[in-house]
Amino acid sequence: MDFSKHPSRTLRWRLCSTLTTQNILCLLFLSHIAAGQIRYSIPEEMKKGSVIGNVAVDLGIDLQRLRSGRARIVSGENVQYTELKADKGILVVNQRIDREQLCGDVTPCSFSFDLILENPMELHHITVEVLDINDNSPSFHQHDMKLTISESAAPGARFVLPTANDPDVGVNGLHDYNLSQNENFILKKHSNAGGRKYAEMVLEKPLDRERYPSLSLKLIAVDGGTPQKSGTVNIDITVLDANDNSPVFNQSVYKSTVMENAAKGTYITTVNATDADSGSNGLIYYSISKMQGGINSIFEINKTTGVIVLLGQVDYEKSKKYEIRIEATDQGALTDSSKVVVEVIDVNDNAPVLNMMSFTSPVSEDSLPGTTIGIINVKDLDSGENGHVTCTIEERSPFKIKSNLRNYYTLVTDSILNRESISQYNITVVATDSGRPPLSTQRTFYLKVSDVNDNPPVFPKDVYSAFVVENNSPGVSVLTVRAQDPDENQNARISYILDVNDIGGSPISEYVSVNAESGVIHAVRSFDYEQIKQLVLVVKAQDGGSPPLSSNVTVKIMIQDQNDNPPQVLYPVQTGGSVVAEMVPRSADVGYLVTKVVAVDVDSGQNAWLSYKLQKATDRALFEVGSQNGEIRTIRQVSDKDAVKQRLSVIVEDNGQPSRSATVIVNVAVADSFPEVLSEFSDFPHDKEYNDNLTFYLVLALAVVSFLFITCLVVIISVKIYRWRQSRILYHSNLPVIPYYPPRYSDTLGTTGTLQHVYNYEVCRTTDSRKSDCKFGRAGSQNVLIMDPSFSGTMQRMQSEKSILDEPDSPLEVS
Repeated sequence: MDFSKHPSRTLRWRLCSTLTTQNILCLLFLSHIAAGQIRYSIPEEMKKGSVIGNVAVDLGIDLQRLRSGRARIVSGENVQYTELKADKGILVVNQRIDREQLCGDVTPCSFSFDLILENPMELHHITVEVLDINDNSPSFHQHDMKLTISESAAPGARFVLPTANDPDVGVNGLHDYNLSQNENFILKKHSNAGGRKYAEMVLEKPLDRERYPSLSLKLIAVDGGTPQKSGTVNIDITVLDANDNSPVFNQSVYKSTVMENAAKGTYITTVNATDADSGSNGLIYYSISKMQGGINSIFEINKTTGVIVLLGQVDYEKSKKYEIRIEATDQGALTDSSKVVVEVIDVNDNAPVLNMMSFTSPVSEDSLPGTTIGIINVKDLDSGENGHVTCTIEERSPFKIKSNLRNYYTLVTDSILNRESISQYNITVVATDSGRPPLSTQRTFYLKVSDVNDNPPVFPKDVYSAFVVENNSPGVSVLTVRAQDPDENQNARISYILDVNDIGGSPISEYVSVNAESGVIHAVRSFDYEQIKQLVLVVKAQDGGSPPLSSNVTVKIMIQDQNDNPPQVLYPVQTGGSVVAEMVPRSADVGYLVTKVVAVDVDSGQNAWLSYKLQKATDRALFEVGSQNGEIRTIRQVSDKDAVKQRLSVIVEDNGQPSRSATVIVNVAVADSFPEVLSEFSDFPHDKEYNDNLTFYLVLALAVVSFLFITCLVVIISVKIYRWRQSRILYHSNLPVIPYYPPRYSDTLGTTGTLQHVYNYEVCRTTDSRKSDCKFGRAGSQNVLIMDPSFSGTMQRMQSEKSILDEPDSPLEVS
């Protein structure tokens, strides 16, 4: 990698270099888990989505490897400042990074996280250093400061001024103090042991209360950033008389220690100051500077004795050292200041924190020993031995813990797993530090052993049967098939599929469908018993294993008839434009068969049983209808008084539930001759419009047929003439016909050779295909054209006549 192109990035790899015992263990680990470190530097306050760096390029990892290894970032913190774009291999800002909020005064400021890849396991440690920008102005804890100074104060008297606070660090941090111009005071600047700047106001010229009873000054704190930022505090000075000696501390710096988590009221130290004045002017009061923010909530000082005690809680992990500025003030408002440095001593008060970075569950029962189950990260906020942690498994199990990197452990299988013996494990991992007394944390992880797909689905029946009534609604449930698979999870997830077969030339999917999950078979369309009476299909149950296993079952669906078709009358035929009447002679006797109503019903069973009834009649006393056979007979002797025109209405009804029926009109003429019948039936109403329409359609049909006949006749004659002209052109083309007899055959009719002497060849040419056909006829005595490839002269003549042979529609017959 060319680091010159990335001046802000540093890439560090930790590899084993010598063959010591520790390095041999490292090499064994690197055969399973690759580890590396990379460091980036970025400014704070970058926008979300800003690119930090290309980890794929910097670590030499292929983008496909990032996706297949399920690359992810694990920080162990609540705030995720970065995000990995695995498809591009870049690291981007996930949310706003405030260096001051993240690290405070600590420099350099950085945060770390781990990039984990699986199969094989890889672990890369990434550190991002956050660079400070000048985004904060210096500020004071208070905006106004009031001082009371005696006019007798001697030149050189010092007055503690508020300390400005700038969260920025380095050149962007607090750089200088300036005091507004005046005649009496100058500003002296100091830095403490930690490099923190503070200022004191020194009296240079004695005060004169008579001239200036009060003064107003400004203290300005500026930083070193570009552009430069500043903060201001107003100093109001009231000038008093008398008291010309200030208190003086016996030490400029006091040092003390305190154990973290010490109880409230714990003694820290005692400060002491003296004042050369006597009486009330020599009385000194101690106080903690109010310019230090929240330090007053942690420590407390006795204002008369100077004893400092613990008021709140101190935590080594939050702050390892405290600096307390103490002020001694006499009755004349003269002051001196000193500093107390309190160091916090760490105690083992933090138990280890155990985080599972990666955990694989379920694990296949055929996993080999040494298979990685999970990666564990252990952290302890304590320092030294208090932060040294060891990891173990509590109970005996086929697993073990391996330590490969500092604070990282891998959980691997130690023996072969057997799901049939134990299908799940509760693995308890205990992390213990080395403090006195030691603190420990334990976490239990649930691991399930997965099965392999070794059992196909099984149906409880070999054949399923179901009945469905015709005219069913599409989508109705017919029946449910159910198979069982003793495997578990995906291996036991059964899908039901219709086997591909046809019924009556149509695929089975046009008739029924099966729900892939529930096995419910639905009718896709409405069934008609008159078209299909039974469906036989095969349903396949297939599990979700890899490879999948399956089994089949036969399903028979019987269609039940429904009375959905009314009877159809076949005779007498009902016409719309003419009257058909049955003649009955007046001499007909009782029981005379007039006619028979013939009807059928396409339904089956009792739905097709038909019965006949006389619904209406001109004379009910003259005719009757057979209820079973539909025969119309006379029930009395026909007399001369009976009307010639008799109209009967017969209803045909089936035996279904509910029943369906059809009605037929039978016209009966009671007469002995046709003229009598015609005279009586001539007044029957005819549908004039129907007759007119019928005549029109008949004329139109005759005209169309005549036109088509004439057109076809013209086309046939034209084709015949065209073919005749083409044949005449070919006949007068003088195509040479040259007989040729091969020398190796005798010109006899004997059978001395392998072929007969004479053959017929018929050459046919088509108009479109441009392809020739040769037809071989039977032997004869006619002259023939024999084409021999060895005779070049004949072939050349045939080539010269090619243009004639290529004429369309030119049949050529040579015999």
